[in-house]
Amino acid sequence: MSDDVLEDDDLRLIAALQCDGRVTIERAAAVLGLTQRTVRRRLRVLLDGVVRVVATRPRAAFPGATLLRIRVLRGKIDVVTAALAARDDVLYLDLSHAGDEISAAVLSDPSRRNALVFRQLPATTAVTEIHAETVMHVFSDASDWRLDVLTVAERAALTVAATPDAAGPLDAVDSAILTALARDARLPAATVAAEVRHPESTVRRRLATLLTDGRLLTQTFVDPHRLGLRIDANITMQVPPANLDHAGRTLAHHPAVHGALATTGRANLHAAVWLRDLDHLYRFVTEDLAQLGVERVETFLVGEAVKRPGK
Repeated sequence: MSDDVLEDDDLRLIAALQCDGRVTIERAAAVLGLTQRTVRRRLRVLLDGVVRVVATRPRAAFPGATLLRIRVLRGKIDVVTAALAARDDVLYLDLSHAGDEISAAVLSDPSRRNALVFRQLPATTAVTEIHAETVMHVFSDASDWRLDVLTVAERAALTVAATPDAAGPLDAVDSAILTALARDARLPAATVAAEVRHPESTVRRRLATLLTDGRLLTQTFVDPHRLGLRIDANITMQVPPANLDHAGRTLAHHPAVHGALATTGRANLHAAVWLRDLDHLYRFVTEDLAQLGVERVETFLVGEAVKRPGK
């Protein structure tokens, strides 16, 4: 496949994988109104380098992470970017479209975080300015985002109904299964059974239980450009305290938003968005955000997403 925008049926299949990364060919075909042959053929191509589906456990708490905005001298940004990207506590790292600013999310213990913010970055002569804010609350993150190409009924039919309250502790077999699926969530049960050295019937039963207990989650990664979403932006907003919770929850359900966070600092609300073009970005800012009582907006247009989950 080229870097062109994917066809509608491919987009709908990707949306199906977002609902259930292990969705069967039969169920996808029935819900989407496609033949099983079409689904099998298109999934084979999509999963060969276009889409990656991995298994994850319920996410760890993101509150407490630090969001950094770092201005860097031109000609020096590659060095600073490489050093930050190599850190295991840097979860996200974006370069601005202008090429002079870095946006990053850091999740580490306070001493390591403070060493980075107060000593290591300021000691780098290439760094001219640093802004750090702490995440207070997560309204949504990338694992919650869904491509807006399915009907409500289709999405409901494809989503696994989980009851997390019924979950018991993970044992060695469950952990081994989750580890095997962390690289490829669509591995057949027979392949997983061979890897974990347990009977296939046991693996199938455990997989079903892990899914319905909400302890096996799947996440689908794909280049947003292939989805027709050419604009990648991080938007910081200043919202009156009385409007903050409503604004954050509303943004969390917006089809363009793949992350909505309440933060400390003057800009107390952060949203990461994927949009089709600059016209859509303009309407998002002037219409969608205006309706939420946002008083101040700053837009960081991403030129390159250097480090993100799934890359």
